[in-house]
Amino acid sequence: TYDNAAPLLSSQLPLPSLLCSHADSQSQTQSNPIMTPFCPASQIAAYFSLMRAPALLTFFWELLLLLLLLFLWAVANFSYNIDCGGTANFTSSLGGPGCRPVLFSGNPGMVAEPHRFSQPQERTLRFFPPVSSGKKNCYSVPVPSGRYYIRTFTVYDNYDAKLRSPSFDVSVEGTLVFTWRSPWPEAAARSGAYSDLISPVLDAVAHVCFYSMATDPPSSPPRDRPVHPLAYDAASTGPDLILVNYGRLTAGGNLFGPGFTADPDAFSRVWQPDAGFRSPTVKIKALSAGGHQIFGSNQPPNYFPTLLYETAVTTVDPADALQYLLPVDTRLSYMIWFHFAEIDAGVNSAGRRVFDVVVGGNNVTRIDIFKEVGGFTAFKWHYIMENLTNTPLSVELVPVIGKPIICGLENYAMVPLDMATVPSQVVAMRALKESLRIPTRMGWNGDPCAPTIWDAWEGVTCHRSQDGQGLVVTQL
Repeated sequence: TYDNAAPLLSSQLPLPSLLCSHADSQSQTQSNPIMTPFCPASQIAAYFSLMRAPALLTFFWELLLLLLLLFLWAVANFSYNIDCGGTANFTSSLGGPGCRPVLFSGNPGMVAEPHRFSQPQERTLRFFPPVSSGKKNCYSVPVPSGRYYIRTFTVYDNYDAKLRSPSFDVSVEGTLVFTWRSPWPEAAARSGAYSDLISPVLDAVAHVCFYSMATDPPSSPPRDRPVHPLAYDAASTGPDLILVNYGRLTAGGNLFGPGFTADPDAFSRVWQPDAGFRSPTVKIKALSAGGHQIFGSNQPPNYFPTLLYETAVTTVDPADALQYLLPVDTRLSYMIWFHFAEIDAGVNSAGRRVFDVVVGGNNVTRIDIFKEVGGFTAFKWHYIMENLTNTPLSVELVPVIGKPIICGLENYAMVPLDMATVPSQVVAMRALKESLRIPTRMGWNGDPCAPTIWDAWEGVTCHRSQDGQGLVVTQL
């Protein structure tokens, strides 16, 4: 499940806050370049999961792949479920048809303790010895251009009998999004962890790549699902942005979402209980809509589920503020979505419940839900916190009149797309790869030059183009 998430510690790029362990164990904090909250996930469904992790001083690395999810809104409601180590097509219990991987190299394998994984697709894997597969391997899935929801499941489970978790990077659309460094917390290493993001696909091919930092990388299952092109304020933020999930919380309710419960979510989002993120010093009271119909939910472009607004939390003491401490990485900007509904029948007019929203110590707005939308009606509001310098991020609802109330909270790191190789050179380099029959061990996969933080293809030198809008190959 996504319960009791806690950060791993990060100082560079974002590993999503919805990253939670598959086993019921307490999260740990360790030196890791990317913040990663871990939490119990025994009920979690495996979604787009790709992972490569190099371990120490060995001669090969392996990439374990279990299940991949991409969700596209642009053309039709379809999804990919890829069993990365499977040998036959399947019907996924997570929803939708699945298939064995037919596009990629590597060798099939299995986790060390398959009986501990509830989904068959969590048990299989695919590994890529560097002597035959190279340092960089990619899933390149032809899809219509649009926005995709990608959920990942990552596991080690001592599949190689070496008792050391690996170090590796993961990129989506040529942009570094996840970084794993050894050693992992025991719960994540043994039982797996989940995370998700929303990414644009601009060239009709979704690229998910893995880069070995040393040796022995693992990974897990993938699947895909549609996201409305204007969801999460895309009209204002622009298309060149990946939203990495650092926390998607339901207040006063239990974990829910496709693959975990029968409760629907149009984007297949999973909503995690908020208890592990609230300040433990403030006594709270859970509220329920009590069977009342909720209006204004499940509407485009975000399609927030009705169930989210049927529960809420408020404070016991009218003088207390509701406070959340959200795990984040510094030097990034965050998009925070607040979900409200006035589900207390006793609050039946404007001015009876008013509170301030304070983010990172800044009072950013004042909310009167009934004044905005009336009772038993979903109300959404979001705020962008730019260039965060402190962690964790404090979010408070401070009472003005009555007690504050909240139904849910989302926090996304806003990761700009990295610079990519100019399209004409990508086409030329792939044609060169085919014509010269470049061996797989050279790692000529994905973008020849991106992400810029990784090495370019072996034997290739790249620089910025003269106009500064892309990367170009300058030497072979």
